[in-house]
Amino acid sequence: MEEVKVVLITGGSSGIGAATARILAAQGMKVYAASRRGKLETPMPDIIPISMDVNDWEATQLAVAQIVRAEGRLDAVVVNAGSGIYGPVEGTLEEEARHQFETNYFGAVKTIQACLPVFREQGHGRIITVCSVMSVLQLPFQGFYSSVKAALLSLSESLSMELKGSGIQCSAILPGDVATGFTSARKFTAASEDPASPYRSKMDKNLKKIEADERGGMKPEVIGKAILKQLKRKKMRVRVIPRIDYAAVGALVRLLPEKSKLALINILYT
Repeated sequence: MEEVKVVLITGGSSGIGAATARILAAQGMKVYAASRRGKLETPMPDIIPISMDVNDWEATQLAVAQIVRAEGRLDAVVVNAGSGIYGPVEGTLEEEARHQFETNYFGAVKTIQACLPVFREQGHGRIITVCSVMSVLQLPFQGFYSSVKAALLSLSESLSMELKGSGIQCSAILPGDVATGFTSARKFTAASEDPASPYRSKMDKNLKKIEADERGGMKPEVIGKAILKQLKRKKMRVRVIPRIDYAAVGALVRLLPEKSKLALINILYT
């Protein structure tokens, strides 16, 4: 098994990305923390900030090339950059939905495609995609976020089959509620802020519930440790749901009939 020494993390300046960068660096890995600004909230040894807009194909390729020139290798990429959107499906504008997919999905695709030729030439590489429990457990008024994370999970698992025998491995990490700046940074569709919306009372209850869950959620270091564990494994797991309670929920939703699952979510979140 090739030791992981050099790692690229997108969305690496804050939240899950920054926590993961600190944990990997503490284990002796050299971490390139990518963000659009190319700056860290708290500078640390062995964490190198790098400017990289995942929506820009050329910039993404240049960033990966810069790392390989400096280090002579790139062993793993943690695909983490993304944002959330909130609002009902009805009334969400096409540009609002497209914006959600642009960074979370197509930005991930660009990052993975930029790293794959490097991994293939080396004969080894690891791709860890930060998805969400909402990729398998959809919530009302977060339909577009759930959709993009489900698409990302499908992409990761399809890619893992395509790359079998190449020395390149894929793992999708599905966090539950995590206490980060994600909550305050969430974007709201115009339809979600309409006081006359037919969904007004449901959205008010729903938003209060999900924000409370997020603010009381696990520390981002829990996800960072789960990512480290996969990078240390000889063979990464294809799908990982960190923390036993969320893993149990993930198992339960696979067993429940779809009608029962949706009814339960509806009771809890609307």
